[in-house]
Parts: sequence; C-alpha cells; structure tokens
Amino acid sequence: MGKNNLFDNTQTAFSLKSDSELERAYFLFKMIANEPLVRIGTAVTNFAIKAHLPVQGLIRATVFDHFCGGVSEEDCLPVVDKMYTKKVCSVLDYSVEGKEEEKQFDAVLNKTLELIEFADQKDAMPFGVFKPTGFGRFLIWQKKTEGAVLTQEEQDEWERIEERFDKVCQKAYDCDVALLIDGEESWMQDAADDLVAKMMRKYNKDKAIVYNTLQLYRHDRQEYLQRLHEESKVYDFKIGVKIVRGAYMEKENERAKEKGYPTPICKDKNHTDQNFNMTMKYILENIEDISVFIGTHNEESSYLAMQLMEEYEITKNDPRVWFGQLYGMSDHISFNQASEGYNVAKYLPFGPVRDVMPYLIRRAEENTSVAGQTSRELNLLSQEKKRRKL
Repeated sequence: MGKNNLFDNTQTAFSLKSDSELERAYFLFKMIANEPLVRIGTAVTNFAIKAHLPVQGLIRATVFDHFCGGVSEEDCLPVVDKMYTKKVCSVLDYSVEGKEEEKQFDAVLNKTLELIEFADQKDAMPFGVFKPTGFGRFLIWQKKTEGAVLTQEEQDEWERIEERFDKVCQKAYDCDVALLIDGEESWMQDAADDLVAKMMRKYNKDKAIVYNTLQLYRHDRQEYLQRLHEESKVYDFKIGVKIVRGAYMEKENERAKEKGYPTPICKDKNHTDQNFNMTMKYILENIEDISVFIGTHNEESSYLAMQLMEEYEITKNDPRVWFGQLYGMSDHISFNQASEGYNVAKYLPFGPVRDVMPYLIRRAEENTSVAGQTSRELNLLSQEKKRRKL
C-alpha cells in the first residue's frame, strides 16, 4: 500500500470496533454533520445537566463513550489495553475544566501526579498531560503575561503555581514519563511559555521530558520556537514540543477585535497549514535538539511528516517523534500509522460525565467547523459497514 492511500484502509482503522460500535460512531458523526442538530443537542444537554435530569445514562451510552475513556483512570484501562493490542498508546487526559480555587488546583495537581505514576506502570501510557490553568487562576497567568505588578497575595499565588509545576515535572523526570503541557489563550501564554522553558532547563538535560505546546494557528509560534532553540543551545537542554493547529480561534479573533490589536491568528486555514508544516519540518530537521508530538487530524500533514522522516533518515519508531489524535476521531490515521510501525498515541479524556461535558461540546463544535472532517469520518465508516456486510 503506497503512503498516499495508507489512510483509506478501513479494516485496520476500525479493527477494534464491534458492529454496534461502528453503528454508534456512524450515528454520532451523522448527528454532528448536521450543524443545527449540534446546537439543539448542546442546548438540551446543557439544560438537562443543570436541571439534574437523568441524561447521564444517555450521554454515557452515546457521545461520552465514543469520545472518552471513562469516568476514572481505572475505568479507562480496558480501552487503554485494547488499543495497545494494535500498538496505539494512550495519553490519559483528566478533562475537567474551569476551576478557580486553590483547593481545586491542589486536587488537579494530585490527580496529575497520580496519573504520572499510573502511566509509569504501563508501557501503553508514555505521556502525562495537564493544562497550565489547571494549576492556577487564569487572571494570574494573564497579569504575568502582561507584565503587570502583582499584589503580595497574587505573588504568593504565582509561587504556588511554580511549585505545582516543579512538583509535577520532578515526578515526570523521576518516573521517566514525558509530560505534555497544553497551550491556552495567547493573552496568558507568555507566562506559561516562560515557566515551561524554565522547567525544560531543569529537567530536559539528557532528553525531552517536559513538552510545551505550540498552537500553530498563531503566526508567531515558529519564531518563538527558533528563539527557544537558540536558548537551548546556550543553556544546554533538549526541547520537547507538541504541535497542534489550535483550539481557541474564535475567542482569539473576537478579543483582538474588541481590544483593537492585530489578531495573533493566521489569516486563513491555508496559512495555518503552511505554518504547521513549516514548523514541523524545522523540528524534524533539528531532531537532535527537539523532540515532537505531532497532534494532528490532517492527512496531508501526517503524510508529509512520514515523508520527511524518510528523507532525514529518522526511523519510524524513533522515540523523539510521536503522532497523536483524539480518541473517537481519525482512527483511519492513528491505527494505520501504528500498523506501519510509527509511534502513535490517542488523547483519552476522562472524568465525571457532567464535568467532561464542556470538553465534549467543544469537540462536537470543532468537528462541525473543520470542513470535510466529519464527512471524511462518515465516508470511511460507511465503507467499513459495506466491507463487513460483504
């Protein structure tokens, strides 16, 4: 099978799905493809959860089980083990969002530490992950990014954020589990970038343990990476980066317009794709210094990465190059790449159903807004249904 039709193999892509799971996936993507349905479904679900109506069972049986691993890490294990039989690893992502109190930040820290230990016990789980705002208030990150003067109380808060970061990076280092730190909104990201770079200097001496995330719908990220690369040569550390296109586009554009500054987002999809591919090329050219987790649902970028690896004589299973997709999406990329011997991991969100709903709703909306993504999924699912009937 040539590189360019690798992703058309539906037998490999859906080998883990039973006939009924295949039907469910088809049903879900058909729903998502119908945009007004997503809006109605979202509104009804939100209302039902707030009103404590018994929708959890329904959500659990449909959207939740398709896009999430379970309600707890133990709950995820059957999914983790099953995917690993096809050489697809898992990144357990505790997807509870938007908490603003110290005790909740400590709870997220403890959960993240537990997950790193959990990952340490299993070859199927090579990464830990967390969001910077899981460890401290958004406002503190924003003030740090803007260079505003912090009150004594805020300064104490910031120090606690740094301590949480250090604790979790130290744990990752001790367990030899790589740690992916998510990217967030641009107006808090500089503070996160600085703190993550500080952690890289400390913990990435021999290899990348700490990974920052570059959202490449931002046109300034390649320059940022080049600066970090220069810094890594001065301070003698390895860089870890996860590259993604980005998740906050509407928010970014709206805020830039409202505040009257030029948007940090590339002017269109085409420029974002170019930016992503150029940055990926820069990383693979500098694989001695930079390890990468390529988070993409884009087939062109995935083919390009494989082609570049061949060109630069990087072996398929080089531990410095990983491919990643979200659970419940793009199985045709994940499972086919894994069957060819590439390192592949699925992001596996988990958490209590009601707490994970904002994440799920974002996924549905994202899917609707990525042109062609949903119809490609539907097409592949119906091909596989036909193949099984024959």
